[in-house]
Amino acid sequence: MPENYHRRDTSAWEQRKLGELVDVRSGRDYQHLEEGPIPVYGTGGYMTGVNEALSYDEDAIGIGRKGTIDKPYRLFAPFWTVDTLFYAVPRENVNLDFALCLFRNVDWKSKDESTGLPSLSKTIINESDVYVPRNPEQRQIGQLFSRLDALITLHQRKHNNTYTE
Repeated sequence: MPENYHRRDTSAWEQRKLGELVDVRSGRDYQHLEEGPIPVYGTGGYMTGVNEALSYDEDAIGIGRKGTIDKPYRLFAPFWTVDTLFYAVPRENVNLDFALCLFRNVDWKSKDESTGLPSLSKTIINESDVYVPRNPEQRQIGQLFSRLDALITLHQRKHNNTYTE
């Protein structure tokens, strides 16, 4: 056997709980706020604009608490989320783009806790098992998927413009 055979592979992916990687926070009602430039998001995406933010400087991942639980998306600060949308802020040394990839690859419908409207809890999100590499590899993977998402969006816009002209 080679001399370093028993050494731990530092590039190996580790099984972790999502709650170790992100801080899942609750959205809140926005009806008491005034109209403004801060976007308000729900499970279906953008809803309106208000004058205050729940997050002024931390980008996050939006994931439905009720309704559309299987379509997580990126939230750019500043933003507000309604009470049916959680927002997950990456912890230190966790790449947001990589964390978004993780969220998009969990089968959230299988974790549905309701008998009617699809529903998730913070506990279910936090206890979900995922596999994670070290931060440099997270960054590389996150950047790759972020570029792919941008390229897909560009081609969708070109396609849509071709058929609307």
